[in-house]
Amino acid sequence: MLPATPAAARPGAQHTVAPVIAVVGPTATGKSDLGLALAERLGGEVVNADASQLYRGMDIGTAKLPVDGRRGIPHHQLDVLEVTDEASVAAYQRHARSDLAAIRSRGRRPVVVGGSGLYVRALVDQLDIPPTDPQVRARWEAALADRGVGAMYAELTDRDPAAAARIEPRNGRRIVRALEVIELTGRPFSASLPRREFVEPTVLIGLRADRAVLDARIADRVDRMWRDGMLEEVAALERAGLREGRTASRALGYAQALRQLDGELTGEEARADTVRMTRRFARRQESWFGPDPRTVWLEHDAPDLLDRALAAVRDRA
Repeated sequence: MLPATPAAARPGAQHTVAPVIAVVGPTATGKSDLGLALAERLGGEVVNADASQLYRGMDIGTAKLPVDGRRGIPHHQLDVLEVTDEASVAAYQRHARSDLAAIRSRGRRPVVVGGSGLYVRALVDQLDIPPTDPQVRARWEAALADRGVGAMYAELTDRDPAAAARIEPRNGRRIVRALEVIELTGRPFSASLPRREFVEPTVLIGLRADRAVLDARIADRVDRMWRDGMLEEVAALERAGLREGRTASRALGYAQALRQLDGELTGEEARADTVRMTRRFARRQESWFGPDPRTVWLEHDAPDLLDRALAAVRDRA
């Protein structure tokens, strides 16, 4: 079992840089708990890679660890945006990489935790973020509203089939972004997609669960969210401008709770739709992380999960 002292601080290891640890995988597999345990055991600090947890006040619906549940372990990239802000992969990459460097400077171990695939890759892999232009994007967004997501996906398939193959056909936001980049750069969007090449030594640990088990865990989590005050949380965030937020208002659970507050959905319907959409999201996460051969996959409920994760860190170091 690995000691708590970071490798760079051990005698005789002055030139050894302990790898970044990244805990990834579908939602509801226990990534936050494992990441916390690894950080505690290895003298680390946690860097969040869940896009929705960037938002201040979005706690219940994102299963964000409360401050008193973090065991004194510093957590970064939590509560850094207001719900009226738009999340940006480019801004996240810049700030989160700065966090990694600062953690290293303190002789601590960075532990990245999250299931937002592009955010994880932007942090640990070689990824150059292409430019953006509000006017160009607005034009493509208007086309999306006018023509529908199917037509836009067909256009992307025609212009850049490699990019289309890697984007979920109903993800209008990603399709618009791809078409924007193609127009701005004159190059395929697929040319800017992340490469499986770490920026610095990294150990990827993936948590997995049987499909039926994962579906049940998601349903239980959503029921618990509503019991714990999801509707009240969303009502408070609405007063803070949630409806004006381009990304926060679309987050899983939050969009459904807003519709419940508007009377469009009953509580039962809002929960059921959140379960359905979260299960769909989990499938996309599996498709995103699953093909990466660098990932060490562990069963989420293994009784010796922490020991297995520590062994994976030791073996890949």
